[in-house]
Amino acid sequence: MNRPPELKRTLKNRHLQLIAIGGAIGTGLFMGSGRTISLAGPSVLFTYIIIGTFLFFVMRAMGELLLHNLQYKSFVDFTTDILNPTIGYYVGWSYWFCWVVIGMADIVAITGYTQFWWPEVPLWLPGIICIIILLTLNLLSVKLFGELEFWFALIKILAILALIGCGGYLLITSFVSTNGIQARISNLWSYGGWMPHGWSGFFAAFQIAIFAFVGIELVGTASAETDDPTTTLPAAINKIPVRVIVFYVLALTIIMTVTPWSMVAPDRSPFVNMFTLIGISAAATIINFVVLTSALSSANSGMYSTGRMLYGLSRNGVGPKVFARLSASGVPQNGLLYSCALLLIGVFLLYAEGDVMKVFTIVTTVSSICFIFVWAVILIAYLRYRRLFPEAHARSVYKMPFGIPMCYVCLIFFAFVLYLFSQDKDTLTGLVATPVWFILLTLFLPLYRQQLKKRISYTDSKHNH
Repeated sequence: MNRPPELKRTLKNRHLQLIAIGGAIGTGLFMGSGRTISLAGPSVLFTYIIIGTFLFFVMRAMGELLLHNLQYKSFVDFTTDILNPTIGYYVGWSYWFCWVVIGMADIVAITGYTQFWWPEVPLWLPGIICIIILLTLNLLSVKLFGELEFWFALIKILAILALIGCGGYLLITSFVSTNGIQARISNLWSYGGWMPHGWSGFFAAFQIAIFAFVGIELVGTASAETDDPTTTLPAAINKIPVRVIVFYVLALTIIMTVTPWSMVAPDRSPFVNMFTLIGISAAATIINFVVLTSALSSANSGMYSTGRMLYGLSRNGVGPKVFARLSASGVPQNGLLYSCALLLIGVFLLYAEGDVMKVFTIVTTVSSICFIFVWAVILIAYLRYRRLFPEAHARSVYKMPFGIPMCYVCLIFFAFVLYLFSQDKDTLTGLVATPVWFILLTLFLPLYRQQLKKRISYTDSKHNH
């Protein structure tokens, strides 16, 4: 009898390591860092350190849970099993929604970056070409997704290392820019101190900085398709602090020592400015290429994770059965095709001015809040796992440091971030709109009630034994 196809464990260690780096470096670092610097000044460095530290603990909790049972293919599986299948339903669909929205934003961004070179290109063309190419490669095999992500992430890493190298050279040579300012470490505190805009400026940067870390948890979804998750997953998670320090803290420190924070334009990439200072006239073109690959990387990750998420939801009985089918090469093709069809909405958004773009800003904020919801549920699942399976935790080779107390500290931090969202007009609208998504999910819940009842009684009996 032929066995049905399963998700293939064909991703190698190098793929997972680069997927983890790609997830930790968003387009926000290249394009959004000018805005975070202008809001918080040099204290933006602490913003990234704080967020990166808390998310490292979330990833450690996720790592221990995924390795506790190798049957878990993603955090949806362990929230379904450890918490409740209904919570798994909310988490899975919310995560899928997050990535579809980010995918739409990427399609809009890719068009903008393409028009930098070819302003006369029709608005619909770059997005559709991008969707077709990425979809084709994702449908062929998971290894191709890993290969694409490997090279996309490598381009981002090389761009950041080049920036750090250029800035380091300017510092050592005490470079003086055209406005007569010398590159030196003291530029960090000589222009109004570490917190020139006080605490309000420092906290204002949190809203944008959180967006930069979206996708950090993708390493958990990808680990289900690596050939040796017990080795590769801990290695990928453990390097998160080093990545945050090198890619965010060191890069932004270099930018603010060469150009004082007050001279960093909020609407321009500080990376372009740095390469222009060193005399690279093609700086804008180079960085445009880097942010284009960054947006392609994000769209690629979005396709990968939405397809896997729909597959998992369907397998758990809380998604249409059609998404549970895999192709002969072990790819969830129906989920991929459906998610990509929705990405085409991003192409139509480009033609809509005014209100639709305002709605889009709200929807992307809702997506970020849903990510915070997903991260919080990972921590809550960890707390319940510690109560249900103390012996499994004792045996674990990859224990979360400061386990239970750290979970509570992280949850308090996420609550504080949501409070910060309420302090800004745009993000407040998104915060108020978020319950609409959960109401929609609740309306569809009766479709899966029978299946959920079966799953709940099964998980209850399993935990009682």
